[in-house]
Amino acid sequence: MTDSALPEKLAEIREDFLALAEPERLQLLLEFSQELPPIPAEYEGHPELCERVAECQSPVYIVVDVDDDGIVAMHATAPAEAPTTRGFASILAQGLTGLTVADALAVPDDYPQSLGLTRAVSPLRIAGMTGMLLRAKRQIQRKSGA
Repeated sequence: MTDSALPEKLAEIREDFLALAEPERLQLLLEFSQELPPIPAEYEGHPELCERVAECQSPVYIVVDVDDDGIVAMHATAPAEAPTTRGFASILAQGLTGLTVADALAVPDDYPQSLGLTRAVSPLRIAGMTGMLLRAKRQIQRKSGA
């Protein structure tokens, strides 16, 4: 992964994970699960306005907004009973929101694998986070015309 393409917030999150021993990394992921920002009111109760992340076993939905200035806002829903998946959604929502279109699209596709969690969570969960990131980037491209 090239660090030059990694926005500051996502780099900080990765550094926080890598600074911990593996068991504590899972705890940090669970803390992120409790910090998933609420989805905006216009999307609440309207899953048809969001994209289902098929790579996730849990029902995860994302939607990305791009404002007129080219600033990204990622929103996600994930059930509380799926805390690792919810944690991944929270990391991406917090890490992508506020970025420019170019910076968000430059996030390396392998970012989820760089958090040091590949032995702490199942490969399916890592694939789910990768799916969230790739779907978010596709939405950004579509909504920004990039």
